[in-house]
Amino acid sequence: MDSLSLRTQWMLLLVASVLLGVLFQSFHVPAALLLGPMIVGVVMGLSGASLRINKRFFLLAQAVLGCMIAQTLSPSILTPLLQDWPVVVAVLMLTLAASGLSGFLLVRFSDLPGPTGAWGSSPGGASAMVAMAGDFGADVRLVAFMQYLRVLFVATAAAIVARIGLGDPAHSVSQVWFPPLNQGFLITLGVMFAGAWLGTRLRIPSGALLLPALVGAGLHSSGVALLQVPEWLLALAYALIGWSVGLRFTRPVFLLALRTLPQMIVSIIGLMLLCGGSAWLLTRVLHIDLMTAYLATSPGGLDTVAIIAAGSRVDIAFVMALQTLRLFIILLTGPALARFISRYAHPRAGAN
Repeated sequence: MDSLSLRTQWMLLLVASVLLGVLFQSFHVPAALLLGPMIVGVVMGLSGASLRINKRFFLLAQAVLGCMIAQTLSPSILTPLLQDWPVVVAVLMLTLAASGLSGFLLVRFSDLPGPTGAWGSSPGGASAMVAMAGDFGADVRLVAFMQYLRVLFVATAAAIVARIGLGDPAHSVSQVWFPPLNQGFLITLGVMFAGAWLGTRLRIPSGALLLPALVGAGLHSSGVALLQVPEWLLALAYALIGWSVGLRFTRPVFLLALRTLPQMIVSIIGLMLLCGGSAWLLTRVLHIDLMTAYLATSPGGLDTVAIIAAGSRVDIAFVMALQTLRLFIILLTGPALARFISRYAHPRAGAN
């Protein structure tokens, strides 16, 4: 693959992604336009492709998702969170405990260093975890591999669950790909570019997504300005995020992780099952459906979960509220958890 010119690789990436995305859409797979490019990116990355998605484009794609999320957010989403705050806190703590246990066992039964296992197992925003991992002595390459391997597993599992649980009607509404653009589109572009720049400048974790979502929600819900996010722009953002994730699965990093790959996969599946259990408990207490609870507690990246939620009939506002709360809690507790795992999880730690 690396013997092909960059132009040829780009053409192959574009054509294969469109074909696979359209194929998934024809079978009504949720997040088809994310999964198609992501899978193609994984295959090409492991085949030695030298393509990389510029970080600026990845951040802008996250900002597009933020504007899409803003259209669904309103102050009313705080009501169920505040009314049932003990349940919400309990679910968040359960997820945090599940990720800690997953990282602890992964380091205990593999050759991974403590910080790498801890940050690689943290179920927050994948890009935020990778960005912070290097500051705490973790191998950023392995953390990125573990985080995006989990994103791949979670995205695929969530899409399958959504497809089984919701059936064909989940995508029965016809999409208008190229609607007439109005003033709201210009406002959306302004929120998108300004939010992505400011979120990065202020070093807010996942700020390129969260800041446009919060600012856009304020404008949209108050009626000051109505955002317009056309389908073609969303599809482009989905593809950029899918490629950014998929192309990270390079052959050298894969070979580096090969010795601990079975333990990584077991750890990911175990974390997904524990989070699935907390989702079931959430449905027993709150008046929400299982799919909403599953996505709200899912240990995938914030942007990936947002895409899947947008393509499913779920309460996306509740999903994003719980995911965002969990991200901030993990960012606050992550360093302490990494130190704990580094000190106590490794089998040889007690002998030193």
